[in-house]
Amino acid sequence: MRAGRSPSQTIGPFFGFALPWADGPFAAPVGTAGAIWLRGQLVDGNGEPVPDGLIETWQASRAGGRGFARCPTDGDGRYAIHTIKPEAVVAEGATHAPHLAVSVFARGLLRRVVTRIYFPDEEAANRADPVLASIHDPAARATLLAAREVDGYRFDIRLQGDGETVFFDV
Repeated sequence: MRAGRSPSQTIGPFFGFALPWADGPFAAPVGTAGAIWLRGQLVDGNGEPVPDGLIETWQASRAGGRGFARCPTDGDGRYAIHTIKPEAVVAEGATHAPHLAVSVFARGLLRRVVTRIYFPDEEAANRADPVLASIHDPAARATLLAAREVDGYRFDIRLQGDGETVFFDV
């Protein structure tokens, strides 16, 4: 008899001391030309802040950035990542609009949830993006668009319920 894989388990969170580091939220150092802030709030299905979550972003790296950031949420579920707005990416013969890949870790999640952040000022690229095009419900598609702010963008993440962020099965 062959044993199968053991199931995922939640045994933490350990985020407060094991995963964050001082430069984690800085995919691009302060002072990098063209850098932006990406800020948001992680909330549960009731709209309550998730104070001990962890947000990771990955992106195609441009000059001046490492392409990866990790930021814990604060007591109000807020996070802030300093990065460079990514460029479009060609993958499997399709052009994907500028976006960041996002992983969310939080208590109660047996596995991370994965989503993308797209930018509202990339209208033509967003219309042609194969991932956005595969989401037929306009309200669901809208949960993947950040909102423009003075020094960057805002992207709130809702884990479930009305207005739940679209997550991908990876």
